[in-house]
Amino acid sequence: MAMDPVCGMHVDEKNAVYKKEKDGQTFYFCSERCLKEFEQPEIEYRNLKRTTLFSSVLAGMALVLTYFPVLPVLPNNFWLFIFATPVQFIGGWRFYKGMWDALKAKSANMDTLIATGTSAAWLYSVFVVFLPQIFVGEAYFDTSAAIIALILVGKLLEEMAKGKASESLRKLLDLRPKTAVVIRKGKEIEIPADTIEIGDIMVVKPGQSIPTDGVIVEGHTEIDESVITGESLPVTRKESDKVIGATINKSGLLKIRATNVGADTTLAQIISLVEKAQVSKVPIQRLADRISAYFVPAVIVTALVSSGVWYIVTANFIFSLTIAIMVLIIACPCALGLATPTAILVGTGKAAENGILIRNGEALETAHKVNTIIFDKTGTLTKGKPSVTDLIAINGDTKELLKLAAIGEKGSEHPLGEAIIRKAEETGIKVEYAKSYHTISGKGIKSEYLRRDLLMGNAALMKDSDVDVSQLGAQTERLETEGKTAILVVYNNKPLGVVGIADTLQDYSKDAIDGLSAKGIEVIMITGDNERTAASIAKQAGIEKVFANVLPQNKADKVKELQAEGKVVAFVGDGINDAPALAQADVGIAIGSGTDVAKETGSIVLIKHDLRDVFIAIDISRYAMKKIKQNLFWAFFYNTAGIPVAAGLLYPYFGLLLTPLIAAAAMAFSSFFVVGNSVLMKGYRPKFY
Repeated sequence: MAMDPVCGMHVDEKNAVYKKEKDGQTFYFCSERCLKEFEQPEIEYRNLKRTTLFSSVLAGMALVLTYFPVLPVLPNNFWLFIFATPVQFIGGWRFYKGMWDALKAKSANMDTLIATGTSAAWLYSVFVVFLPQIFVGEAYFDTSAAIIALILVGKLLEEMAKGKASESLRKLLDLRPKTAVVIRKGKEIEIPADTIEIGDIMVVKPGQSIPTDGVIVEGHTEIDESVITGESLPVTRKESDKVIGATINKSGLLKIRATNVGADTTLAQIISLVEKAQVSKVPIQRLADRISAYFVPAVIVTALVSSGVWYIVTANFIFSLTIAIMVLIIACPCALGLATPTAILVGTGKAAENGILIRNGEALETAHKVNTIIFDKTGTLTKGKPSVTDLIAINGDTKELLKLAAIGEKGSEHPLGEAIIRKAEETGIKVEYAKSYHTISGKGIKSEYLRRDLLMGNAALMKDSDVDVSQLGAQTERLETEGKTAILVVYNNKPLGVVGIADTLQDYSKDAIDGLSAKGIEVIMITGDNERTAASIAKQAGIEKVFANVLPQNKADKVKELQAEGKVVAFVGDGINDAPALAQADVGIAIGSGTDVAKETGSIVLIKHDLRDVFIAIDISRYAMKKIKQNLFWAFFYNTAGIPVAAGLLYPYFGLLLTPLIAAAAMAFSSFFVVGNSVLMKGYRPKFY
């Protein structure tokens, strides 16, 4: 059953009040209110687009008529009034509304500057046209209209940037097949993909996309998951393995039981998470907002004071009014409003392209400050299940050793036994059953194969069975020193060898650790294992500091200890067992697992289990923050440098004076520069790929 994307209520085609098709996906709604709220952003974008076009055309006509007058002054100005007034009050309505909302909150914002500056230019121009006997001078209708049109164009570009930032994610929806073949009542039938129900058995042929998330119930294949995880190489999937909707079946015929549909699928959850991150504010953005709250009133005061001073000096009302208008326009902090959102949009989108979900802007900002990272060992640094690492045969026949070891463990459900059997099967060995399995607690297994005793276990079991295994003592001690479990194999009272088993490192773990260390980040491993085993794994991974013998419930305390030392800590874990530590850390990085991706507790989720993505997440955070700081610097620098010029401070010395139109164009250029600087992030390429 799907969810209403607005209120989260569970609905489907049967009980939904409304449904809507968008970007190749069907959304169901429980009420008209939810439908309207869902459609509101799209409606607002269309309205902004129409208003911008309308205002730009009229402003353009006003500019043409200003610089190429075809009528005497008075009629010419009258037509300018006709063109500019709709722009002022229809195109500029959003700025008046924003100013009014700010005034009600006893505050001021960039809308205050825009509304005040353009209104002053428009009102003065009205006086020039309709009271020419009192106000003698030049009308500025073209200026007020052009300012509003330019700012609307900037806002439209911002909205388009938001849309494009999610466009690559939205395109993933198009990769899903429109139809699916399911088995119902014993027959294969073709149905619309959005009508698949949980529990349906889907039939997916080679080369086809998987319609929705599920579990393979029959078949073995290679699946291209690059659209979700960013991983270029296909991955092997077999019975009982989870698969993700929109990924591509490369080889075998599959039968898949649907487990998630609609808004509950991995793909839909990924898009939802990224969109939420893109509209969130980072702390540095809130700082910019607070600065703007003081900056705007200061600008208004500066405009009034500079205008008043020039009126006293020149006794020229028109000149002094022009000064005020220019100060208000040049100081408009539109670039400040764009500085962080655009960088967040591009940064989170770029992270998602690489299989990294950053839940909110705060996580994006905090990640760049991280100087200490704690990795959970089991299931994060390591694969979380034991594997055969060493086969030491006395006679050199490791295949025979592995075969007999697997036969001896065939009746066992112990993880170590499963590791031996898995290794044998991977090697192509047919594992037979022994007879009379007998488990000896804490020591091993005794069985019978081909009427001969087969012993699997530790030295204590061999001692109890009067078997001399001293010739394997050195190898056994070495394996145990390396933190591995040593299993002795004895057949017909003759030692055959020893099998070493350990929880092995994830692929690329060492690459990730080396990359983080090179960035000056302290890396720590935490585990419940004993110090010897922990030290062995840490050495393999290239980690120097280890917290061993730590119970799961105490991991959060270790995070607190480091934070008390003034460190900014990230914790990397599986997102479930490590939930307290993930929540306590400044940045919780959860290892995602297919359809569970949105259920993790981390503020950053890695879709694929590749620890190099921890490095990439921090690298993207640092890059995004660099862009935000650059944007804020240029926005503040532009305002700081522009205000004195607009106020006429350089006029007495250099004759330098801005016109309102040039001030508006410069303000628009500042906004375009900020957007362009953020868009450069699209060229980011991860270090490891």
